[in-house]
Amino acid sequence: MANHSSNYHSHIIYPAPLQAGDLIGIIAPSSGLEAEIHHLIHRSTAYLHQLGYQTRVGSSVWTNDKCVSLPKEQRAAELEQFLLDDKVKAIIPPWGGEFLMDILPLLNWEKIRQATPTWILGFSDISTLTFTYTLMTGYASAHGPGVIDISGADDDLTIRWQDLLSAVSGDQIEQHSSAYHQTHSDYSKPNFNLDTPTEWKILGHEDQPEASLEFTGRLIGGCMDVIAALIGTPWSTVPDFIEHYHQDEGFIWYLESCEMNAGDIYRHLWQMNQAGWFQHTRGVLIGRPAGYTPVKNFEIQDALQSVFGEQQIPVVYNVDIGHIPPQLTLINGAIARVQTANGSGTVQQILR
Repeated sequence: MANHSSNYHSHIIYPAPLQAGDLIGIIAPSSGLEAEIHHLIHRSTAYLHQLGYQTRVGSSVWTNDKCVSLPKEQRAAELEQFLLDDKVKAIIPPWGGEFLMDILPLLNWEKIRQATPTWILGFSDISTLTFTYTLMTGYASAHGPGVIDISGADDDLTIRWQDLLSAVSGDQIEQHSSAYHQTHSDYSKPNFNLDTPTEWKILGHEDQPEASLEFTGRLIGGCMDVIAALIGTPWSTVPDFIEHYHQDEGFIWYLESCEMNAGDIYRHLWQMNQAGWFQHTRGVLIGRPAGYTPVKNFEIQDALQSVFGEQQIPVVYNVDIGHIPPQLTLINGAIARVQTANGSGTVQQILR
């Protein structure tokens, strides 16, 4: 595979800090919304207007068929239009989906690399885009709540997306683990139903609640279900990216899963490891797995131990990342310090 290091800058480039009056694009490069839930988009735009932003809603948002908003050609054209428009300061899709990977070959990555960086915020299948955007350009991107969750939540963690996207270079932003998380989603209600106590766990120290852990590195990651599918494609430039940017800090991987059992998670992590993705890794954050089941007596702890144990890479799991809200907003490319003890934790991010 060709070396992509010539595509990278000497340091990670952060999009301009989001400010009141800025234009936020709402598009669905993966899945859109059926007619009966269009009110969620109206709620989202009203909320962003209340915060002082302008919005532009793409045509992809209003339709959904066979798991996608529009045919891949139209989704790619719309995304590229928004990315290349300097007036659009951030793109926040409503949520994820299934098949964003279809548009990656259709994007003009050379034009995107030459364009002004744009914030992209999302999770699930949107991490196919945020992960690839940062790998292919050296521009930072954000893993966190989609616009539907942003407008429907008032917890102390979800609302921090704005602090991260409005930060300036050198700022340090600290987020704390949630006290409670949601186990059953209901979009008919305005807020999350945070009904279950949150407990971050340190791999190998589950029976030692007083155990503590700290590590520092540059953040990179996304939803395992979709980013592992990039291995072997032209959009899997992870080894080049790591070699270019690891410097003295190394990397912190954050990963979450949806619809995978313990065996699936192990297979995905094994493949990522064999592809060289975990070189220079200082620590790993694993989000609460959605739709998870063990395989007989093989659990997620076994999967994590099988991949990271021999390398003695510290792992914190059940973290506020991904499909079981609320979730942290994590900046691909930012330097982070993770500290955890007694079932809770903090993530400090520095944009440099």
